[in-house]
Amino acid sequence: MILCSPPFTITLWYTYVVHGGSVLSLLAEFRHAGTLAVIGHVWRPVFWGSRTAWTMLLIYGTVQLALMKVLPGRTVQGPVTPGGNIPVYKVNGLFAFIATLALYLAASFGLGLFPAAVIYDHFGELLGALNLFSIVFCAFLYVKGRTRPSNCDSGGTGSIVFDYFWGMELHPVILGWDVKMFTNCHFGMMGWPLILISFAAAQYSRHGRLSHAMLASIGIQFIYLAKFYWWEAGYLRSLDITHDRAGFYICWGCLAWLPSIYTSSTLYLVDHSLSLRALPAALIFAAGTVCVLVTYLADEQRQRVRETDGRTLIWGKAPVLIVGRYVTAGRGQRQNLLLASGWWGLARHFHYVPEALCGFLWILPAGFENLLPYFYLIFLAILLPDRAIRDDKRCAAKYGEDWEVYRNAVPYWAIPGII
Repeated sequence: MILCSPPFTITLWYTYVVHGGSVLSLLAEFRHAGTLAVIGHVWRPVFWGSRTAWTMLLIYGTVQLALMKVLPGRTVQGPVTPGGNIPVYKVNGLFAFIATLALYLAASFGLGLFPAAVIYDHFGELLGALNLFSIVFCAFLYVKGRTRPSNCDSGGTGSIVFDYFWGMELHPVILGWDVKMFTNCHFGMMGWPLILISFAAAQYSRHGRLSHAMLASIGIQFIYLAKFYWWEAGYLRSLDITHDRAGFYICWGCLAWLPSIYTSSTLYLVDHSLSLRALPAALIFAAGTVCVLVTYLADEQRQRVRETDGRTLIWGKAPVLIVGRYVTAGRGQRQNLLLASGWWGLARHFHYVPEALCGFLWILPAGFENLLPYFYLIFLAILLPDRAIRDDKRCAAKYGEDWEVYRNAVPYWAIPGII
């Protein structure tokens, strides 16, 4: 994964912009010119990024670091870690999301500092720079974790390769900035909407209009992103933050993989699906909005139950709760409330179903001429089951017999009545 994933992001971009998203056309180029020649042709212009790309990333990263500090936000605590630590966060992602969009639009359309399509115009170079920076940054995190860990939730397996991939620290902090909160929430996710705006601007400049397909797709994604930042405090209790360490897997994933893969179907739309009519586009947008709403309502139910210690109503009734007891270092026995009613009574990971459907719906406007725009959905089909399996194993180890009680109360894994 370490060796193959970075070049894949560049190859994916190249396939979209040079071959119109056709894998068959790319393979024909490989057969005609030879593998090494094509790899050199694809990578040589963008491997080191460019002065423009590095300047853009430096400005963007600096702004995001500043917004994390200067914008107001409430203080929230994360779950107790295996080492007995309680991470503390300043949650201001929604304000940063609004400010980031406002700054980009004002600088482009108001002040004319750069064309709105600038990210699209330099996307290959940006991916090259992001890959290089992320690989070096993850190496820095590995060394930091070995020599100057932020707390006791650190350590490795003894394998340099695996420890670089998985990470040495659970919650590294550098000069007061939480690393995973920056890479996940304030760099990767925050860049996503800017990329969408740039792709939409590129379509408008190339074709003189925004297609219904583009509007439906980016509309769903913007609602999804707004939900993410509205629910940011809940995300800080998710598997990404509470279990996945700060290594190549999560940090390179948010810094380089997310900008490339999550936005790839929208990149395809710049020059495709211009004929989708308004009504089907509106129906796709409405369905995607419903999926985002269901995902939010499911997450909100679980968060509300824990914040109120179970003194709330779920679908108009008292919640069905199972006490999950666990032990942490230095803090003795603690407990969490496991919700077994509402959305969480349907299946243990039901929220992944509307999550996957949402991804399908923002890709659907791309049509079915090429399979490649659906790669993100293929990726989700691998990622979400893996996350669910790892989460089940982690909870079984954490809660022991109490988790078995919960599994008996909620027997289905994702889709009620099926699996």
